[in-house]
Amino acid sequence: MFVSYKWLNELVDVSHVTPQALADKMSLTGIEVEGISYPSDGLKKVVVGHVESCVAHPDSDHLSICQVDVGQEELTQIVCGAPNIKAGINVIVALPSARIAGNVKIKKGKMRGQISNGMICSLQEIGYEESVVPKEYAEGIYYLPEEAVPGQEVFPYLEMDDAIIELAITPNRADAMSMRGVAFETGAIYREKPVFKKKELIETSSKASDKIKVHVNEEKDAPSYQIRLIENVKIKASPRWLQNRLMNIGIRPINNVVDVTNYILMYYGQPLHAFDYDRLSNQEIMVRRAQKAEELVTLDGETRALNEENIVITDGQQPVALAGVMGGLDSEITESTTTVALEAALFDPAAVRRTSQEFNLHSESSARFEKGINVETIDEACEQACALIAELTGGNVLQGAVKAAEVQAQDTEVKVTLQRLNDYLGTNLTVAEVNDIFTALGFGYHEHEGSYTVVIPPRRWDITIEADIVEEVARIYGYNNLPSTLPSGETVAGTLTHDQLKTRKVRTLLEAAGLSEAISYALTSEQKSQQFTTASSKLTRLDWPMSAERTVLRLNLVSGLLDDVAYNVARRNEQVALYEVGRVFYQVDDPKADLPQEINHVAFVLSGEWTTQDWQSKGDPVDFYQAKGILEELFAELNLADQVTYEKTTDRTEMHPGRCAEVFLNKQSVGFVGQVHPTITKQYEVPETYAAELDLDTILRTNSEFTYVPVTKYPKVTRDIALVIEENIANQTIVQTIEEEAGKFLQEVSLFDVYQGENIETGYKSMAYRLTFVNQEATLTDEQINKAMEKVEKALTEKLTAAIR
Repeated sequence: MFVSYKWLNELVDVSHVTPQALADKMSLTGIEVEGISYPSDGLKKVVVGHVESCVAHPDSDHLSICQVDVGQEELTQIVCGAPNIKAGINVIVALPSARIAGNVKIKKGKMRGQISNGMICSLQEIGYEESVVPKEYAEGIYYLPEEAVPGQEVFPYLEMDDAIIELAITPNRADAMSMRGVAFETGAIYREKPVFKKKELIETSSKASDKIKVHVNEEKDAPSYQIRLIENVKIKASPRWLQNRLMNIGIRPINNVVDVTNYILMYYGQPLHAFDYDRLSNQEIMVRRAQKAEELVTLDGETRALNEENIVITDGQQPVALAGVMGGLDSEITESTTTVALEAALFDPAAVRRTSQEFNLHSESSARFEKGINVETIDEACEQACALIAELTGGNVLQGAVKAAEVQAQDTEVKVTLQRLNDYLGTNLTVAEVNDIFTALGFGYHEHEGSYTVVIPPRRWDITIEADIVEEVARIYGYNNLPSTLPSGETVAGTLTHDQLKTRKVRTLLEAAGLSEAISYALTSEQKSQQFTTASSKLTRLDWPMSAERTVLRLNLVSGLLDDVAYNVARRNEQVALYEVGRVFYQVDDPKADLPQEINHVAFVLSGEWTTQDWQSKGDPVDFYQAKGILEELFAELNLADQVTYEKTTDRTEMHPGRCAEVFLNKQSVGFVGQVHPTITKQYEVPETYAAELDLDTILRTNSEFTYVPVTKYPKVTRDIALVIEENIANQTIVQTIEEEAGKFLQEVSLFDVYQGENIETGYKSMAYRLTFVNQEATLTDEQINKAMEKVEKALTEKLTAAIR
């Protein structure tokens, strides 16, 4: 909701308060202010210019040479390329050294050999969005009013000397989705009474009911519905004040009828719709549910296939509008319109929301119907719209509104006591203070010995119970004025669950390894979602995604981390080590399981150099073993190292086939570690990158095996063994073979050398291991060690066909 500070001041006097102070006060009383914008901010030396003459550029078929009066002694020559430039008009001129939108500086220059001292500007060039510029000026410059004085700043003529306050209106405060509602709120804050001026409605003697019939099939769909007729209208552009007011709050001016409906929408919060009466084939309006296979071409030119869930406005036969959402193209107001049928209604909020969601049509009108409107002002808003349309179009309003349904507005009474208010808020408010608050809010009340019956007007339909009254008193009294107190009595300190403790430990361990935490989007594209997956799954799609890059829920964490790597690399931060703990969303082919399963994963990526080059050492680029080492350290600290194994895999197409390993926990696959395939890193525009992703839920459910082993008082014995073996035999297989045969005194096996090259046959490799033995109860003898080594050598030669060196 955009609020014009100047417009607000016409309704309630807050001229003594700055826009920023007003915004701060509103935020403190419960309506969030998202921001304040000043349309003229950043613009400098932008003035009114009068085009005295305009001739074609001799060396261009689209440029014109203009002599412009900008309030100086001599005319200024400006070359302009706008197709609608001509002599005799007032225009927006940016003088040399001026600043326009985007902080662009205007300089003197030459265009095709002709001097140009400045620039004649369009609305877009001084900061207006393309979507709000009137269509007649969308492709050219804007004409200022005839009374504009050359040389003066343009801002007052466009009402750019205003402040626009953007409010974030929550569903429970839909009453503030109108200027009147904001005026009531502002008046309550500053104890000022709003003043709303009305135009006198003059009706002809002809009755509207003689020229149109109105029916509602189901009053639940349209509890209130009326049509008024305005004849002999002349469609043209709206006056400047109305166009400026709409543009500044983000609405494109169309014509003097449509603009009035939008003006009343923002003023009263009451959606209206104008039909071309002569294009309604039967001069009849019927509100009903759409029939199957019916179609409607809406104002945006799209053909909508309707169903029984949609409420439609018909001309007695064919749909001419989607109720509360958008009108139909066949009955829109055009330059040839002479009679306007003006609709004011209240539609079923749930039906309007379903329709707007179904067709992805969200408008200012649908937002208000969904959240609720003030039923007390439906008639008044329609009457004021008729009066203003008649004034701007020269039309005649026919007598009476033709109503098919009507809602009687009623006050709501809520009881509360002063003691209850003070108990809730921890305050010591007096009767006089509470009375003042209710008066400021515009609520009636009856008070007797501290007991209140509060009378709530229909404009605050959100207030129905005692707690609502307490909230209103707290808001206007000031949340910042409520006393702060510590809890009394026994308190129980919160504790973390087993999974939370372990997850926290995982984070700590990864950060200790040098990784930084990242949080990626849970929504991604279909292609990225299906990469790096650990199991097959259906995709969980959004019905109305905001972009093609955020259409489905993710099935992996690595793709999001690669996006993070790309973001960093693009900004020359080339040493990236990130991890993420988050959920992935698997959906199995089970008709009973409609919702996706949320599974916790942990993943990390490494890219660039692990250590950088300096005066005493060379740079150390990341590699597979650093990635795998992080996992080994993680599992060791979680006391799961003995339950984890790694196996080379080529099944993962997104990973390098020679540098990827599947991670098994108790023989169950829980993830992978390895180098991201070069074709994938090219897609993401990142350098060589290593990644790992694990099923964290499975890891957390696995019981850790921790056995305390005291420091031995007996000496350890180490023996080295070197062997030549086929290169396709994994280190893990060799280590497992050694551990199986070396006996109970073997404490550790470590690989300390790998060699392939000269003196080693092709297809083979040399591996050297150090075996550490220890007996916790006695000193080991050479005989015991030699016997163990003989078994190891025999197993290696017979089982693995290795040659001992």
